[in-house]
Amino acid sequence: MKCSPLTRPPGTLSPAEGERAGVRGRSGLWVGSSAPTRSISVVIPTLNETVALPETIRCVRACAEVSEIIVVDGGSTDGTPRRAEELGCRVLPSPPGRGAQMRLGAAQATGDVILLLHADTHLPPNAGRALLDTLRDPSVVGGGFWKVFDQPRWFMRGSRMRCWLRLNFSGRILGDQGIFLRRDVLDRINGVPDWPLMEEYELCRRLRTVGRLTLAAATVVTSARRFRERGGFRTYLRMGWVALRYWMGATPEELRRLYERK
Repeated sequence: MKCSPLTRPPGTLSPAEGERAGVRGRSGLWVGSSAPTRSISVVIPTLNETVALPETIRCVRACAEVSEIIVVDGGSTDGTPRRAEELGCRVLPSPPGRGAQMRLGAAQATGDVILLLHADTHLPPNAGRALLDTLRDPSVVGGGFWKVFDQPRWFMRGSRMRCWLRLNFSGRILGDQGIFLRRDVLDRINGVPDWPLMEEYELCRRLRTVGRLTLAAATVVTSARRFRERGGFRTYLRMGWVALRYWMGATPEELRRLYERK
C-alpha cells in the first residue's frame, strides 16, 4: 500500500513515534519494539475440547518460555472449562466464535508475545525458543510455525511446502499453524479481528501493515479430524472457495454461511 505524505496505514507508527520506541523497520516505518521478548502467553479458543485439550496443554507446558495459558471457552457443554482449570489454565468465558474468543484472550494476556493456538495443535518442545529467536529481528511483528498433519491421507502430504507457499505468495498463515505476534503490536492493529471465520486471514493482513511475518524454525502437529469428518477433497474445495470469496470482498457473515453450508 502506498501512502500519501499525510497518511499511513492504520496502526503504523510515524518515524517520530518509532524513534521514541527505538526500532525502525523497512520503508522508514518503525515497527516492533526495542524491548527484549522473553515471555509467551498462549491463548487457546475452545468449544467442547475435553478430549483434545489435555495433550495440547502438556505440549505447551514443555515450552519453558510460556508464562501463562489462557483458555477462552465459547460455551462448551462437555466440561471443557472445568478440565482446563484442572490443568492449571486461566479460563475466560466468551460468546462462541474463534475470532471473538481469541480477541478476548489476547486482550487479557500479559506476556511479551501472544501465541494463538488451536486446541488440537501440538507444539514441539523447541517452539518457544524458536519463536523468540525469530522475533530478535525487529522488523518481524509476528508469524507462525511450519505444520504437518497427524495421520494424513496421501493428498494431505506436503503441508510444509504449502506453509511456505502461503506465506510467500499470499502473505498469510493458517490458524492451525499457531499464529504469534508481539504484545505491543496488538493495539496498533486494533486487536485480533472479531470475525466468525477467516479471522486469521484478516489478522495477517493487519499485521503486514506494520511489519513482516515469518515462520519460526519449529514444526507443529495438528489434527486432521476436520478432514476425516467432512471428507478431504470436499474440505479443501470448500476452504478454497471461502478463501476466494474473502479476496473478492465477502463479509465475515457471508463467509461463515458459505463454510457452514451443508
